[in-house]
Amino acid sequence: MNDKSREDKNHEFKNVKYLLTSTMRTLLLVILYDEDKTLNEMRNELKKPSATILHGLKELQANNLIKKEKKIYSLTSNGYLLAANIIKLINNWYAINKNKVFWNDHDLSGIPENFLNKLYLLRNAELISSTTSDLSNAFNTYIKMLEKSKRLTIILPIYSENHFRHMIKLIKNDEVEEIKLLISEEILKSMQKSRYIKKSLIESKKITIIKTEQKPKIFLTYSNDFMSLTLFFKDGHYDDSQIIIDESESAIKWADDLFKEYTIRNGGIE
Repeated sequence: MNDKSREDKNHEFKNVKYLLTSTMRTLLLVILYDEDKTLNEMRNELKKPSATILHGLKELQANNLIKKEKKIYSLTSNGYLLAANIIKLINNWYAINKNKVFWNDHDLSGIPENFLNKLYLLRNAELISSTTSDLSNAFNTYIKMLEKSKRLTIILPIYSENHFRHMIKLIKNDEVEEIKLLISEEILKSMQKSRYIKKSLIESKKITIIKTEQKPKIFLTYSNDFMSLTLFFKDGHYDDSQIIIDESESAIKWADDLFKEYTIRNGGIE
C-alpha cells in the first residue's frame, strides 16, 4: 500500500469513526436515508429532545452530510452515500451476529471478498444444525428443500454418493427439470468411474456439468425458492452438520451472482 492509499484509508477511517462514535449522528443519517424530515418528525421518531437532535444536525451540516431547506432536513449526496454504507454495515453485523457460530467456525476463503461484504443479503438466513440425537438434521432439511425445487444450481466441492443418489432420484421421478452442477475435474473423473452415476446422472439430459480446474471450497445450492450454504472447517474437513438456508429473493440473488463469479474465476466449462 502506497502512502497516498494509506492516507486515504486513514481519512475514511476517521470519517467512519466520527459517525459511529455518536449514536445520534448515526441515527439521523439512517432516518433521513429514506425520507426527508422536519425537526418535529425527527423528535417524534427518535423520542429525543430538540436540543439534542439540533446539536447532531449542526455537526452533520458542518461536515456537508445534511442540508436544510426551509424546515426540511435532507441528506446531501455525500450523506446519502455514507448512510447507505452505514445501513449495509448494520445489516452485515446483524447477519453475521445472527449466525455467528456458522461464520466463526468455518473457512470463509471460498467466498470472494466482494460477497463477504454483502452478507447483509443473507440477514434472513436460518442456521440448521445436526444434533447428537439427530445427526442427519442438516442433511435431511437440505433434501426437503431440493424436493420442492424444479431447477437447481449447485456448487459441489466433495464427492458424495449420498448427494448423487438424491439427484438421480429427483431426475428419475421427474421432480426436477434441470440441474446445473459445478464440480472439480477430479470429482467428475471419480463420477465417471461409476457406471450407475455416469448413466443416471452425467448422461442425463436434465443435468449440465460445469467442471473447474480448481477445487471449490463452498457447497452452494439455490433455486427460485431458496439458497443454502455449507462450508469447510478451518482445518480443511468438510462440515455437513451445519447449513444455512435462506428463502429470500436477496439471498437467492447473492447465490446466483456468486455462482456466476465462481464459473468465471475457476474457468468453468459447460
